[in-house]
Amino acid sequence: MLSTMQDVPLTVTRILRHGMTIHGKSQVTTWTGEDEPQRRSFAEIGVRATQLANALRDGLGVTDDERIATLMWNNAEHVEAYLAVPSMGAILHTLNLRLPPEQLVWIVNHAADRVVIANGSLLPLLAPLLPHLPTVEHVIVSGPGDRALLAGVTARVHEYEELIAGRPATYDWPELDERSAAAMCYTSGTTGEPKGVVYSHRSIYLHSMQVNMTESMGLTDRDTTLVVVPQFHVTAWGLPHATFMAGVSMLMPDRFLQPAPLADMIERERPTHAAAVPTIWQGLLAEVTARPRDLTSMARVTIGGAACPPSLMEAYDKLGVRLCHAWGMTETSPLGTTSDPPAGLTAEQEWPYRITQGRFPAGVEARLAGPGGDILPWDGESAGELEVRGPWIAAAYYGGAGAEPIRPEDKFSEDGWLRTGDVGVISPDGYLTLTDRAKDVIKSGGEWISSVELENALMGHPDVAEAAVVAVPDERWGERPLATVVLKEGAGADYAALKEFLAGRIAKWQLPERWALVESVPKTSVGKFDKKVIRARYAAGELDVTTL
Repeated sequence: MLSTMQDVPLTVTRILRHGMTIHGKSQVTTWTGEDEPQRRSFAEIGVRATQLANALRDGLGVTDDERIATLMWNNAEHVEAYLAVPSMGAILHTLNLRLPPEQLVWIVNHAADRVVIANGSLLPLLAPLLPHLPTVEHVIVSGPGDRALLAGVTARVHEYEELIAGRPATYDWPELDERSAAAMCYTSGTTGEPKGVVYSHRSIYLHSMQVNMTESMGLTDRDTTLVVVPQFHVTAWGLPHATFMAGVSMLMPDRFLQPAPLADMIERERPTHAAAVPTIWQGLLAEVTARPRDLTSMARVTIGGAACPPSLMEAYDKLGVRLCHAWGMTETSPLGTTSDPPAGLTAEQEWPYRITQGRFPAGVEARLAGPGGDILPWDGESAGELEVRGPWIAAAYYGGAGAEPIRPEDKFSEDGWLRTGDVGVISPDGYLTLTDRAKDVIKSGGEWISSVELENALMGHPDVAEAAVVAVPDERWGERPLATVVLKEGAGADYAALKEFLAGRIAKWQLPERWALVESVPKTSVGKFDKKVIRARYAAGELDVTTL
């Protein structure tokens, strides 16, 4: 027997209509580096998104299923594209502006993007790529930048504001299948070619609802969120669509992602929430320690993309800002867990929960697979590879235009679960603690050493700004940890003291014998530690290693 409920598709179009009418007074504020930021209401954003859709369809002839790429910072025009492109039936493809040029070329060609919307400040990156992008017929440029860089390109060049000016403020939005593609994002391709993940209207709608739930980010129309996590990185963790759904005002930093302007915009605009990777908050902490600003408006900060050192949480607690761990990945849209402790606990009792990756929401099922494929218990002790499934979890990768989806065996189990590559344990009440990436676990003498645990402990030392630990070959034990350390300004390298500091926190047999001082830890395009670079530098003899 079927239900008597209406079958209304869950689409981005519904988010657009709802946000621009019910929450029309909420705002998108874009930082400009000038005295006054750019401010647009949700109602204005909705009208401009409608005009953009008309421009793409009537002006450029964009039809269903065509890919529209964006090479943009976090700003109001990017939000407009987030809403317009999926709602008209096309597919939004966000390009990671920090990827190497050859990877960007591969991604655009693999996706067969027809249009690229780019910020003018990024034309020096885009212009040299265009001769290698045969499918790109149109380039739409938004904001200041040197248009002369596009002289001679075969693609037609349009000015964003001129293109949408005078276009109708209404659009005959199509009735879309909620399972049709709405947006796509490619993984960073740290091993092999990047892989395309295609999000459906349904997955975006359901994910947006979860983002706003109290057990996740808990956002309402009383909030303003500072969206630092790039819009090219898993659709900014789903925030642009989720905030438009709930009427949450957005503070967008554009290209001003350095610690000083971030501190200035927080003090001036008073956001109540923010989201970014740990390296952003480490830089901001150093900035406000040297030049104090008031950050106390931010009642909650969602931190993910990499493990947050407990010492960083403690430092922000003292500033009146609560960091909340979250876990996810491109393939999970990305929300997988958030670390709200159970109710009724003291601050001391909450701490063991806060330093976990968090608890799974109803939309994410999880299990742990042992080395032989056995499913392990949730006992807080049995460590295995995390596998997940759910309505906003990828079931395959994009195979290319006209090709079938790809389901690599190392990424998807036979029964359809996503193999995350993360190793950890789950407590009986569903809290996930990740101990490492499967590829980064140090296998020493038949036992596992967590590089993340060593890093977090090291970054608790007052002289350490950053630390990354990798496995290096060892004749006796197979692998042993190499600790690479970035010291704070004015601190001296005393490896013996650092090892002694670790000795009170880490089992003796896990303590690193090899140490190296580095100016900075190499990062991936999304701000994670790039450990393959450290391993390569060690193998090439480029690190000055001290053995204790």
